[in-house]
Amino acid sequence: MLREILAITGKPGLFRIISQGNKMLLVEDLKTKKRFPAHSRDKVVSLGDIAMYTDSGDKPLGEILDLVYAHNEGKTIDVKKLVSERGLRGEFEAVLPDFDKERVYDNDIKKLFTWYNILVEEGFNKFTEEEESADVESESAEA
Repeated sequence: MLREILAITGKPGLFRIISQGNKMLLVEDLKTKKRFPAHSRDKVVSLGDIAMYTDSGDKPLGEILDLVYAHNEGKTIDVKKLVSERGLRGEFEAVLPDFDKERVYDNDIKKLFTWYNILVEEGFNKFTEEEESADVESESAEA
């Protein structure tokens, strides 16, 4: 699911891949539903490829988003309030206590919470991939 959701450097928000062309992707803004090309010169990153530093290694973004969703009971986060009250780190520590405090910056946490809000507003409630490949393998083994 997160593989088809993109972040594009220099553009606010998140985008869904609609189609792929020669040296470009056709993407759609999740909020405005506007479509436009993302060219090969744009730095495009799939959310499924992002991880955050923890004391025990890197943790995939999907797992962190699931933890944030559970911690907030599916409600959005007031990011502006957290920034003004300097509560970003405290809120994130409640969600992921072992995050690497030296390598994860406030800006990273703010971006994570902003992305979480966008995804929740668009109806997402599960952020990690189910073990579909394991289910398919067990079904084919039974046949």
